[in-house]
Amino acid sequence: MTQKLKIVLGIAGLALLIGVAYFAYSAFNEKGESFNPIALAEERNANRQEQKAPDFSMTDWDGNMVKLSDFSGKPVVVNFWASWCPPCVEEMPDFNRVYRELGSEVHFLMVNLVDGQRETVEIAKRFITGNGFSFPVFFDTGREGSRAYGIRAIPTTLFINKDGNVSAIDRGMINENTLRRRIEQIR
Repeated sequence: MTQKLKIVLGIAGLALLIGVAYFAYSAFNEKGESFNPIALAEERNANRQEQKAPDFSMTDWDGNMVKLSDFSGKPVVVNFWASWCPPCVEEMPDFNRVYRELGSEVHFLMVNLVDGQRETVEIAKRFITGNGFSFPVFFDTGREGSRAYGIRAIPTTLFINKDGNVSAIDRGMINENTLRRRIEQIR
């Protein structure tokens, strides 16, 4: 290796080190607290302008067609899930606890993503009854909901205020504290 190449590689390495140090330093706020990607996502959700929630049809537990718009007038929590999804399964007890407490004030729509193979209405119903969940379950058999909201990963939870505007969307599993905080934002 020539002396010139060693110098060029040394300068490139130094520039890379300075770049990494700059980005690491930038990850700290004015108070010296570490960068928190969850807080940043929540801040982005809070600052995002609300938009009207796209309507979609789904099937209720008894096989009746209903629409998201049928639940207007009260805040709505819509959770897209499937029984084969470990994070979905893990967050469901939290949703059930909060539903039992706030279900008269907030509509909970636990929307199962039926694909006809891994997830069927029958599989989902067995899962719900087998775990003793009491929240309302709906089935996205026509995939209208997943298309309307561009659901690419589950769980995904939407928080819609009483005026029918989407206030926040959380992609990925949320815990009871986050669920409660989001509900307070839409009440």
